[in-house]
Amino acid sequence: MAEEIQKKSVRAGVLVTGTEVLTATIVDRNGPWLSEQLTALGIELAEILIVADHADDLLSGLRHMESIGLDLVITTGGLGPTADDLTAEVVGRFTERELVLDREMEDRIAAILARFAKTSPVKLAPAGLNAANRKQAMVPEGAVPLDPVGTAPGLIVPGSGGMVVLVLPGPPRELQPMWRTALEEPLIKEITERATQLNSYRLRMFGTPESELALSLREIEADGLDISQLEVTTCLRKGEVEIDVRYRDGATETAEGLREALHMRHERTLYSLDGTTIDEMVAGLLKGRRLGLAESCSAGLLAARITNVPGASGHFAGGVVSYSNEAKAELLGVDQGLLDEFGAVSPEVARAMAEGALERFDADVSLSVTGIAGPGGGSEEKPVGFVCFHAMTSDGGERTLTPVIPGGRSDIRERSALVAMHLLRLLLTD
Repeated sequence: MAEEIQKKSVRAGVLVTGTEVLTATIVDRNGPWLSEQLTALGIELAEILIVADHADDLLSGLRHMESIGLDLVITTGGLGPTADDLTAEVVGRFTERELVLDREMEDRIAAILARFAKTSPVKLAPAGLNAANRKQAMVPEGAVPLDPVGTAPGLIVPGSGGMVVLVLPGPPRELQPMWRTALEEPLIKEITERATQLNSYRLRMFGTPESELALSLREIEADGLDISQLEVTTCLRKGEVEIDVRYRDGATETAEGLREALHMRHERTLYSLDGTTIDEMVAGLLKGRRLGLAESCSAGLLAARITNVPGASGHFAGGVVSYSNEAKAELLGVDQGLLDEFGAVSPEVARAMAEGALERFDADVSLSVTGIAGPGGGSEEKPVGFVCFHAMTSDGGERTLTPVIPGGRSDIRERSALVAMHLLRLLLTD
């Protein structure tokens, strides 16, 4: 039991260095990528911390991560030849290890720089190259150097209390292959072998607010399911609620119990029990059918979602972006009388657009979207965000919806495409 508890407690932190990352001049891609790698190994990522290229800030970050009892700290960046590349020096100070010259590494870097100098269109001064070479070959005494992918070597540095600092370069093209190399080193393997597999699944909901979901989770726990064994996170992303559940092998029964309890409570809105996206689900439902689209305010966003899934050519016949009334009449056959009487944004015109798409594309299924994306054009009767949807099949099935979608212009257009996808799902599962 003690060994199992120890395995479950393997934790890591990522310390990203770089003022350009801190100021958002460069977007950090290493932290999220390393998070995925650590999770796959069963290691819990406690935090991702970004600090400027200042020795005191980097040292403070390392001491903070030591204070919360991490097993592994991964630093990214700050290994170059310039004066503000301080990571190796600061990690040496943090672990109380003197910097020493690694002559084998110096020779490797020298060979890399020599090849670079030969191909460079700019004449490079040998003295400058030698100084850069010498700086990058200085490593904390007792550290395990990792061969450079670019010109910067990585480092594995033992710290106090069993903590290990893995020092990786900043460019993702260098960091990622070096990470794989580091996994084969004994100091890192000892940590990864203490971790147990972390299992996970993702649920997707559409139409249930996070507040209602939070209430359901509290009620499920009150009914006797101990979800403290699980790591449950919820996130509103692009109009849908995603629920991520992570758990160790010993909590598998509880994790499955939670999935079943949520499905029972939210059968209408919990549409994906295995992480399948709405786009993938609709693609599956359309197999053997032919789809035609008629879009106005979504202006092709719906067609883009349909065709984003590989194999769309097998079921997507085509679509019409009928933005003007003339296009609705000429391309889809919408009666001018309907446009005059009810307006372009109306359930009646939406139905006529869907009929036109069904006929024009010789389709089995059609879907139309027409609405007011704003910021102007709204009225008391039809405010900005009022959107009319109509889905139908050639054998008489129909689904309609006329919500007022909140948000700005781009929000309304993107959410219209999402709502349309779910309306199509409901039509095809009736």
